Amino acid sequence: MAKSPKKSKSKLWFLVHSWLALPIWFFVLIVCFTGMLAVVSQEIVWLANPDVRASQPNDSAERLSFQQVLTALNKAEPEMVVRSLSQPDGDHFALNARVTLPDGTTPTLFVNPYTGAIQGKAPDFNFEGFTRALHGWWLVPFTSGFSWGWYLVSLLGLPMLASLVTGLVVYKKFWKGFFKPIRTGHGSRIFWGDLHRLAGVWSIWFIAVISITGTWFLIQAILFDNHITISSEPIVPVIAREQVPLSEDGSPVPRIDLDEAARIAGLAIPGLDISFVSLPATAYSHIDMGGRGWYPLMFQSAAVNPYTSKVDSQFLLSDRSALEFVTESMRPLHTGDFGGLPIKLIWFFFGLVLTLMVFSGLLIWTKRTAQATAAALKRSERAPRVRASETPAEIQP
Repeated sequence: MAKSPKKSKSKLWFLVHSWLALPIWFFVLIVCFTGMLAVVSQEIVWLANPDVRASQPNDSAERLSFQQVLTALNKAEPEMVVRSLSQPDGDHFALNARVTLPDGTTPTLFVNPYTGAIQGKAPDFNFEGFTRALHGWWLVPFTSGFSWGWYLVSLLGLPMLASLVTGLVVYKKFWKGFFKPIRTGHGSRIFWGDLHRLAGVWSIWFIAVISITGTWFLIQAILFDNHITISSEPIVPVIAREQVPLSEDGSPVPRIDLDEAARIAGLAIPGLDISFVSLPATAYSHIDMGGRGWYPLMFQSAAVNPYTSKVDSQFLLSDRSALEFVTESMRPLHTGDFGGLPIKLIWFFFGLVLTLMVFSGLLIWTKRTAQATAAALKRSERAPRVRASETPAEIQP
């Protein structure tokens, strides 16, 4: 029985639709692959560049305090102004010192935390910045607000979340597939199908985390571009003029150094692991410092008055609203940047699994579409020959 032209046309349009979906698959694949690399991009830079390593001169060497590092920097470069010091997530990294040089430039320097020596200067754009920019917003520049590249990538959180839900609905009793072996020797379609399902069941939790946090990045951009904030972080007022003691030449005289400020902040915020310090920008500014505590996904901070030795302002976990507590946890959950190298390796591994799952889905989709296209072309080639054989009979009287 011959197929109707209407049905043949619908199949043709379905094939066109299938091939047009391939660019979307490739886009998802690249986003997953670059995200996997972005998780460990800092570690890759560490492997490639000795300047970013916290090289211990000997086994007995101890890490310097922030004040000791500041003293070493001021001694090495007296005309240089240190703006902030920070420790990346991991003791194997050198300290980052944001400074202002006499020529007006503001580079970030890599400083050895054991000796206080300047090991190098951070480039304006390195592998870490490239992978994160490529993954996060496809290198599309930000002009007035978030770039359309950011929106394009973060929008993937919605179909990813939908694919997770529909996948669990389609894959009945998915929990039985955790230890189901991958069949080999039965063709590539069987192999990649089994790999896709196995990767999917083991990555359920990871896909949920990435899709939900990715969707939050979309919401964050929408809120920012519409000038809507949900932050309750207080604005720290400047120090009153009468609180600033002056020397004989009229210059301000701070009464505490960074170590004493860290001690005061630690008393105000028990369990605080200080990982960044911002030095006063003016005579009326505070020493700002903060870090993680018992909850590793969020930072706590304190503004210490260098003249009165008091904490004039602080922003604790308990100061956040329930909404802030959830939303501020989104970025570290997405990047795996909250528990050092072990967490990053876990995120990297499941990022690799997710990439393989998308790749296997792409292969399955491509092969199925290619087979359907080949079958359609064969039918179209046979159809004219049949009509040609029937034509002489039809024109006979």
